[in-house]
Amino acid sequence: MSVPVSIADAVTETTSQLGVVSDTARLDAELLVARAIDMPRSYLFAHPEDTLDEAAISRLESTIERRLAGEPMAYICGVKEFWSLELMVTPATLVPRPETETVVDLALREVPRKANWKVLDLGTGSGAIALAIASERPLCDVTATDLSRDALAVAAQNARHLNIANVEFLQGYWTEPVRERSFGIIVSNPPYVREDDLHLESLQSEPDLALVAGPDGLAAIETIARDCVSIADPGATLLLEHGAEQRDQVAEILLSYGWESIRCYDDHAGLPRVTSAHHFFSETP
Repeated sequence: MSVPVSIADAVTETTSQLGVVSDTARLDAELLVARAIDMPRSYLFAHPEDTLDEAAISRLESTIERRLAGEPMAYICGVKEFWSLELMVTPATLVPRPETETVVDLALREVPRKANWKVLDLGTGSGAIALAIASERPLCDVTATDLSRDALAVAAQNARHLNIANVEFLQGYWTEPVRERSFGIIVSNPPYVREDDLHLESLQSEPDLALVAGPDGLAAIETIARDCVSIADPGATLLLEHGAEQRDQVAEILLSYGWESIRCYDDHAGLPRVTSAHHFFSETP
């Protein structure tokens, strides 16, 4: 881009460039231009004739290069909205997806509005699910675990930024940090992508730890189904996000570890995305 260039022209040119990598090129362009001039996106619409200086153009071109290389917009901008919460995200965390809001929706259906239940979120990443539930159920004690210390640092910062105090973040492998506790509801968006999945190439900016789960993509789900039996209150609910093609396998795994009342729910796109199950006995099968 040459100086001077107006905001309107910068948005148009950036949209054209990003069309090859993004289905939302116009929105991406607007966000990148707004970031380059350090103004809210609304400023673009009110002042389309304003011009970008050399420093702003340099910042814009740098972020365009990152987007063209496949880096998610959330990492470039540093934030992602989830359940109407603005969350900080970094390459240490998975970018929260709209389909994961299905987990939150189902959890809130289970937990009464004024309940003081103990809730567990396994593999919390940016804290998206845990913070969404905690914000809607302030009397509940929410515990969130993750193996990644870097991810937990992001989650904790999100909690502070959002002023959500009823969440505790613990570092460790799945249920290891909470083996002496029990919970009325357990939720997780675990890794469920097969290690040979061709879609991984388009997800290379995101952490493998949060995406890949063995040859069939079910390793983490099996671990959770097995280990959550001993920390589930009688009648507790387990909610697991999974791939749209994994519904039957997930149900089989849950049945094998004694979970009952298994039901799969569709996400907003109509794809089978979250399976719920209950455990009605305190002893391990």
